[in-house]
Amino acid sequence: MAVIIETSIGDLTIDLYTEERPNCSKNFLKLCKIKYYNFSLFHCVQRNFIAQTGDPTGTGRGGESVYFSIYGEQARYFDMEKNPIIKHRRMGSISMVNNGSDMHGSQFFVTLGENLDSLDGRHTVFGFVSEGLDTLGKLSEVYCDREGRPYQDVRILHTVVLDDPFEDPRGLPIPDRSPSPTKEMLESGRLRIDEEIDGMKDKPKEEVDELIAQKEARARATILEMIGDIPDSEVKPPDNVLFVCKLNPVTSDEDLEVIFSRFGSILCCEVIRDQKTGDSLCYAFIEFENREDCETAYFKMDNVLIDDRRIHVDFSQSVSKVRWMGKGTGTGHFADGRDFRDKKKNAVDIYEDEPDELPWKLKEQKRGGKQYDLVFSDEEGDGKKSPSSRKRKQRPQSRSRSPDRREQPREQPSEGKRERRSRSRERERRERDSRENRDRENRDNRDRERENRGKERERDRDREREKEKERERNRESDKFRDRRERDRRRSPERHQRSHRD
Repeated sequence: MAVIIETSIGDLTIDLYTEERPNCSKNFLKLCKIKYYNFSLFHCVQRNFIAQTGDPTGTGRGGESVYFSIYGEQARYFDMEKNPIIKHRRMGSISMVNNGSDMHGSQFFVTLGENLDSLDGRHTVFGFVSEGLDTLGKLSEVYCDREGRPYQDVRILHTVVLDDPFEDPRGLPIPDRSPSPTKEMLESGRLRIDEEIDGMKDKPKEEVDELIAQKEARARATILEMIGDIPDSEVKPPDNVLFVCKLNPVTSDEDLEVIFSRFGSILCCEVIRDQKTGDSLCYAFIEFENREDCETAYFKMDNVLIDDRRIHVDFSQSVSKVRWMGKGTGTGHFADGRDFRDKKKNAVDIYEDEPDELPWKLKEQKRGGKQYDLVFSDEEGDGKKSPSSRKRKQRPQSRSRSPDRREQPREQPSEGKRERRSRSRERERRERDSRENRDRENRDNRDRERENRGKERERDRDREREKEKERERNRESDKFRDRRERDRRRSPERHQRSHRD
């Protein structure tokens, strides 16, 4: 027996187990015949699990059997059918919902996955979806909240009974036509089934592309914030810094500062160089005191010839000079252009109001260049060193030491320590000698094997040459024998001819 359920996302054709589940099948068929399920909401959808419906109130707490309209309150529910056992093994199984007391009303659900053993024995399977599995796929992919309620309504629009083997109960109110829905039935607080959710449908293509690009940029910024490359997804580069590229390698910081200083006061001008070789990487950053001077330089200096190279000027997109104030406190930028990527440099500004709590002290050292470097030393007089300073290698004696560093007396090793060190060095020396001897023997063995293989190949070549000579001699001997045989056969004929003459 088949029933067609027309939903807002597609049609479902349902076959019923009328012989195995007569009560559930009869209740379902009669409810479909009186149009009880029309405009019922799928109030609970769980992806790859189930989709529940059959409650006219749309709350999941209502619904009555078909006998309620005939016999009243005492027939609101009917007993579930447990035999024969039918399991939820196939996708599209139709089951009546258990109300908690092994009773059924009007609510049912359709399975969106296979082998759902947790539902067996608790809910009664009375049919399956024979056509419309693509509709079940769409139903499983709808967007829902945490309670499984779809954000956009998915409803049963109409039910069509193709075959009904059961007689209609006396007094069953069968309507002549499908009733029209009321306003209360369609009011769910969510998007209606006919409501358009595409906000970009009426917008021009250029605006849509711009919105999509903005969303992708925000997504990339969020990813960079998650992996720690930027302090905040909303961080923006400073608007008074220019990025200059395509520079000549001979162009220096002073040259650029002199050239760009005619547009306004410059706080920092730095050509980026290789950390190991010190060679120019042919691009630089120039920080102006105010934004207007930076904009003027941007419009005037792009594609200008400097040191036989036409440079390209653009606004900087780097956020390396932006200081992260901490989680939840935002970001800030310092006008002097200092680099706050180092945690120790952050500590200087964090403790600038409380100098007594500053855990590091600046060395009295002249700045060698125009880069914003801060050099830190340990606190003087506390007698303790940080883990990083303990790991630092000892500097040569020829270098000048800071006044706050004092020579500590070197502890002399005891006799037992010296003896253990000497034994350890002797053991290491013997192991090193043994390794060298093994390596030397292995090399000698490889050389001998290589020499033996060479001699063997030479002997093989000599044997081949001897065999070739022997074959040549045999061929010459065969030729000589054949010639003698021909001469011997010809000699009697010559003798007879001379006798006749």
